[in-house]
Amino acid sequence: MRVHVVVPADDQPSGGNVYDRHATAGLAALGFDVRVRALAGTWPQPDDDARDRLAEVLASVPDGGAVLLDGLVACGVPESIGAHADRLRTAVLVHLPLAEETGLNPATTARLDNAERTTLRAADLVIATSPQAAQRLARHHGLHRVRTAAPGTEPAALVPGTDGVSRLLCVASLTPRKGHDVLVEALANLPLTCDFVGPAPDPDRVRRLIEHHEGIRWRGPLHGAELADAYASADLLVQPSLAETYGMAVTEALARGIPVIASAVPDALGDGGLLLQPGDTAALTEALRRWSDDPDFRSRLRASSLRRRDQLPTWESTARQLAAALTSLEA
Repeated sequence: MRVHVVVPADDQPSGGNVYDRHATAGLAALGFDVRVRALAGTWPQPDDDARDRLAEVLASVPDGGAVLLDGLVACGVPESIGAHADRLRTAVLVHLPLAEETGLNPATTARLDNAERTTLRAADLVIATSPQAAQRLARHHGLHRVRTAAPGTEPAALVPGTDGVSRLLCVASLTPRKGHDVLVEALANLPLTCDFVGPAPDPDRVRRLIEHHEGIRWRGPLHGAELADAYASADLLVQPSLAETYGMAVTEALARGIPVIASAVPDALGDGGLLLQPGDTAALTEALRRWSDDPDFRSRLRASSLRRRDQLPTWESTARQLAAALTSLEA
């Protein structure tokens, strides 16, 4: 089966673009004829040039062709998707519902939410990256055909950490949705250090956030061996997100046996760590205090991470879920 895949052109590390790369490689390994087009643009709010590029790509697909569109590209431009809905078989892969991004003004949030609803209702199929995300999308937008293809995890060796207590790690883009401000407040007056790893759209905001906290370092986006080293020296991963669809940094940590305290990631975490309510600073403060002071608590979290490590999905299973979903377009 030939499938045309449309993704955003983005060289910054993110869960979405990591997923897209593994997904396309996995589909090709299963025998799909995968044609990838990466489109530059300020998705999901592109300028006219980016819209024109998307229109050209869709117009180039023959009648009846199967197209898998990353939701970041598709969901904000329903008119572009709708123009080809009758002649193409379209699937939209939603990494994060547009209205769940924080930091937008209410009018923009409402506009993007409406655009996403129109896009997803016009598509033949919607694919979400976790069961809870699929349920939310179906309920929120009134959809009847939503499938799930959860992210996989690369196998990894167990890591040593440092002293087993004091080095924390948070791997996430430094945007308001990721809850770094909650973590900064929770770390006050605790004998713990933390590395923030990820790109920052607003570096000045990040510097203001951590300027009075000597134990917090922002290391920017890391790749390859540098990112592996960051995981290797971590005693605990803390992901205080306000909203997520899955949480790939959590499974990357669990694959290495790193204990996890997180919020908004029930499908990724499973029973592999401590799940908190999003935005609950008091609960995160108490959890980190217990991590610092209570060896039994640390031992239980480590044991949980090791159990979950053996249950993590693979990228092969992701590709098979996507393959089944795309094959259904031929029915």
